[in-house]
Amino acid sequence: MRPSKEPKRRSRPSSPLKDRTTTPSSGSERSSSPKSRASLLTSPVSLLNRDLEELQELATSSNTNPRIFPYSVKQQCWEKAEKIRGRDPDRWRRDPLGNTVFRKLVGCPGCLCHDYDHIVPYSKGGQSTLDNCQVLQATVNRSKGNRTEFSRAELIQKSSYCRVAGRDMDLIELSAYGNVRHAPDSGGCRIQ
Repeated sequence: MRPSKEPKRRSRPSSPLKDRTTTPSSGSERSSSPKSRASLLTSPVSLLNRDLEELQELATSSNTNPRIFPYSVKQQCWEKAEKIRGRDPDRWRRDPLGNTVFRKLVGCPGCLCHDYDHIVPYSKGGQSTLDNCQVLQATVNRSKGNRTEFSRAELIQKSSYCRVAGRDMDLIELSAYGNVRHAPDSGGCRIQ
């Protein structure tokens, strides 16, 4: 029978507060007097005050033009995108190049995935506003980068071509939302 090897354990501090409150002692000297130990510790209240001051500085000096779009701008940008006839507009849209995108698929590299794109790139002074926002297939947005000199035809070539039939869209909706909703203008027969 082989002796069982115990995994080596790394010693971790029991509390992250201990890491922040202790200051390294010089050399190998250790003093056990209560007064010297107290001088090595910083008061937790003063740590909280310091953290609060840092947060207030960040809040007052915050960037008026954030790199990412605020949630409200993303909502309005989605509403601005072209609707797909017969589909729930809260779930399906078309980007400016005609690519079908699904609302729940954001930031992934698939053909139904989308990003909220800065029309004028942020790195070139573009604002994170509704006027500078568009829903764009993620693959196209990634290949576009911060360049503005692409023509529409070049961007269409960068698209991930994906032919999605109505039945496929139903299955995607069913798996993502648990139901399938069609737009009121979907046409077809209505059984009463």
